[in-house]
Amino acid sequence: MASLNGTFDATEVAPAVPLEVLPPGKYLAHLIESEMLPTKAGDGQYLKLVFEVLEGPAARRKIFDQLNLVNRNEQTVEIAQRTLSAICHAVGQVHVSDSEQLHFKPLIVTLKVKPAGNDKSGIYREARNEVAGYSAASAGASSGVAPRPAAAVPRATPAAPPAGTRPGAAATPPWRRNG
Repeated sequence: MASLNGTFDATEVAPAVPLEVLPPGKYLAHLIESEMLPTKAGDGQYLKLVFEVLEGPAARRKIFDQLNLVNRNEQTVEIAQRTLSAICHAVGQVHVSDSEQLHFKPLIVTLKVKPAGNDKSGIYREARNEVAGYSAASAGASSGVAPRPAAAVPRATPAAPPAGTRPGAAATPPWRRNG
């Protein structure tokens, strides 16, 4: 039981309404929170990022991303580093020692929608937004969905291993493989 420090009158406050998924597109946003956290397995760390949309009907909405910067899987780390590099380039901070150096600098966040369905663990998930990439903010971004920037830096995605290779082989460069 928790005391509410008085009586809460729900008739004086509009009820919260579930937020809908943002439509796919490009949004002018800025990073407002970042934090390194341990992975669920406890054997790595990820950078949790919270962006805030700056303009249009989606203004003040949050966009979330996480970058697995410390992980046993080299490909996972490489993808996270490429994504962090895209963010750094988009905000003009290419030498960063603290993620706070990236805060409150406008950039374009490209969103896609992952449809509802079972995830790889078989757990049903509602439709949700996923970040597809980051790019520099254009000078004239003034609509809710920012105009397409001239040169977008897409979020890195793992490439499928070449046909005929053994599982896991594509994650290791050929010069590091044993046989």
